[in-house]
Amino acid sequence: MTDNRQAEALCKVPALTLGFWIIKILATTLGETAGDTVSMTMTLGYLVGTAIFAALLGVLVWWQMRARTFQPWLYWATIIASTTAGTTLADFATRSMGIGYTGGSSLLLVCVLMSLLVWYRSTGSIAVTTVQSSKTEMFYWVTITFSQTLGTALGDWAADTGGLGYLGGAVLFGACLLGLLALYFLTKTSRVFLFWAAFILTRPLGATVGDFLDKPLDKGGLDFSRPLASLVLTVAIVALIFLLPQRAGKHPESEKKAA
Repeated sequence: MTDNRQAEALCKVPALTLGFWIIKILATTLGETAGDTVSMTMTLGYLVGTAIFAALLGVLVWWQMRARTFQPWLYWATIIASTTAGTTLADFATRSMGIGYTGGSSLLLVCVLMSLLVWYRSTGSIAVTTVQSSKTEMFYWVTITFSQTLGTALGDWAADTGGLGYLGGAVLFGACLLGLLALYFLTKTSRVFLFWAAFILTRPLGATVGDFLDKPLDKGGLDFSRPLASLVLTVAIVALIFLLPQRAGKHPESEKKAA
């Protein structure tokens, strides 16, 4: 029993509950509005915004890796930092550097896949329930950051290059997530694949929803205040962390021992 509890406690990421996915979608939306607040509303630009959020992300990842157990507030703060850094970094690459949404999305997709491949080759698994050592945790956060950045570029690609607009893009990615949900309940599709597919797709969903909220009316948005939208989303996330169960995911070793 003690070994089971120890293995479960060592898993540094949350259990994949409905609450996890609700907070994740809100966090990705916050990443879009907060990133745009710094780079656009505060007119600091994409490069400066990326530097600010990358520095914050580095500190939080270091703190997260130093923690001995799953810490809900620290984990979600790191997720928000990664999605905000992803917003400004993707915008810098696709707009300031002129790569474009198609080029940026393609490049970042390769980065995500390469990160997962190196992770798998190094540890034999990319299941998030195995995240308990410094090595696997570093792979986890690198992959997370790439996926968050990819999501921003992909959301912009769907809304702009794809011609769907922000609301249309949100509907598309929402439908894709429902498709993954159907695969989860109706098929035996790899749960690891479904997790990473869902994790990646929640980011462009949040990006298009965030853009729909704060972009000008003539660009298809609702022209809400970015700082106000960010504040409302922050309050909602804090409330949900308080209200919804937050526990560490169960490490596979605990399941083997229990069996």
